[in-house]
Amino acid sequence: MLSVIQNPPRVALPIVGSSDFFPVRRVYCVGRNYAAHAREMGADPDREPPFFFMKPADALQIVGSEPVAHPYPPRTQNYHFEVEMVAALSEGGRDIPVDAALDHVYGYAIGLDMTRRDLQDEAKRMSRPWDTAKAADNSGPIGALRPVSLVGHPARGPITLSVNGEIRQTGDLADMIWSVAEQIAYLSGLFVLHPGDLIFTGTPSGVGPVKRGERMVAAIAGLGEIALDVV
Repeated sequence: MLSVIQNPPRVALPIVGSSDFFPVRRVYCVGRNYAAHAREMGADPDREPPFFFMKPADALQIVGSEPVAHPYPPRTQNYHFEVEMVAALSEGGRDIPVDAALDHVYGYAIGLDMTRRDLQDEAKRMSRPWDTAKAADNSGPIGALRPVSLVGHPARGPITLSVNGEIRQTGDLADMIWSVAEQIAYLSGLFVLHPGDLIFTGTPSGVGPVKRGERMVAAIAGLGEIALDVV
């Protein structure tokens, strides 16, 4: 049986120290997973269970060792950065126990959950989905994967984002409300997880707008950094 159109290419991430690639299936994102960020978004981090949304896999923008051009999306005047650690799964399952969850992780990367905040705020006011805010083309910049065999399971250390050399976001991985293992366990109760799934694990406080002509540099201890020039 032949396809009636050309098969769309599958998104795949480069892997540090290897010529192989990691094919991506789904992209899950957890919301408000750092207490200070939850408060700046008007939520109560002490009471709220984790919640998730998705980005299309083809919304990822692969960022290598050199800065890349990041297109400013249409229909927004308030485009925000959110730096996050990304966990990539090599095994899936349903109802995964917390104490076994990290065995399902292949590696980690630096990611950005770029957000059309004005469209998100409008969607919140009107009780509508967030898709147009969160799923814009190139709205998931991501660096190369670092396998667990190289970096272990990062659980503490600085996570930052700067704009034109000025630090805008700063936090520590240890400040996550829900750990990576807990996120995997909880998410696997909502969906059957599969190899190739990514989880954007939340962002610290300090999210804010970026403009054309500015450079963003996202960094996480042990995972290096990625740089993007907004055009």
